[in-house]
Amino acid sequence: MVAARDAKQWVKDGGLHGIGDSLYTPFAGKDGDDIDWDAYRVLVRYCIGDLGHNMLWLTSGCAEWWALTMNERKRLLEVAVEEARAINPNVVIEACTTAACVKDATELTQHAQEHGADIAFLQTPPMEVHGGDGVKRFFEYVADRTDIALGMFNSNSSGYVMTGDEMAAISTAIPAVVAVKEGVMDSTVNTSTLHALDPDIAIWECDTLVYEAGWLEAGIVCSGQLGNSSWMYESPDNRWFSEYWELIWAGKIAEAKAHRGANVGGMPLSPKFGEHPKRPGYLTHWGEVVKVGASTIGLPVGDYPYSRPPQARLGEQGRKEIAEVFIAAGLEGKALTSSAVSGALQGA
Repeated sequence: MVAARDAKQWVKDGGLHGIGDSLYTPFAGKDGDDIDWDAYRVLVRYCIGDLGHNMLWLTSGCAEWWALTMNERKRLLEVAVEEARAINPNVVIEACTTAACVKDATELTQHAQEHGADIAFLQTPPMEVHGGDGVKRFFEYVADRTDIALGMFNSNSSGYVMTGDEMAAISTAIPAVVAVKEGVMDSTVNTSTLHALDPDIAIWECDTLVYEAGWLEAGIVCSGQLGNSSWMYESPDNRWFSEYWELIWAGKIAEAKAHRGANVGGMPLSPKFGEHPKRPGYLTHWGEVVKVGASTIGLPVGDYPYSRPPQARLGEQGRKEIAEVFIAAGLEGKALTSSAVSGALQGA
């Protein structure tokens, strides 16, 4: 755990460097009311062991945090810490602890602090927050009651997108706030404004092409892929996505571009991943879509491979279309021979 007083130095020393995997929650049982803990452990071991990624992004959008109980969210963190640190004791644990109730967010952040998380990220709460002022009060309440590094997660899936000025008001007023996942894909204005107002904050810009534009060298963004679905883009026998970022971090931009161009077929990006057909233009972390990708790769997703309410069902045609993206990318079944999955199958 990184104490609040040490958070800024931790970031300066490279604490948030590498690839962070956003984990889904494997549901099981009638209506998905249970969690398949064995499947979840396999997912953690696959990301940290077989792919060699060094950060985990826990109980956030892909995990469907809004559909999880407090006890489930706590246990998901505990299991991930246990499994990941058994493989890599230095793995960075990023706990996503936002909640509709600020007292619940505080309780989850305290729990993360007590159980080995390095930093807690608070997504802009999806309720009537009264803009940046309300989000700032939310952060202040949590920060006053915890002693851990904090980060912001700015996403239009919250229903309210903070401006660069609003985020800077939070990070400059609260010393524990040292990082941001800037998840708004249609503009880089927020990032450039935030950096200008708070040059020390570590920013991950989800519009990753800014890295090819030299923003890392300019010190605008950090060298951490804080929370994405990198486990969906590559496989243990072809870690091209990791290699791409290693080139970016080394400043070899031209080589990185060429590498991406030669391997982009292995990166299953599709507008279907984050958009419900009846809500065009609205980004959503659709748990069922992620699990279709995971199961096509060969990862276990539990015997209820859908989302819990309030997310909609994808439908058979939608599931087929998503699976075809991974098949076309040559990723079908790629995880089946991994040590995490094959070991679990042998032990079954």
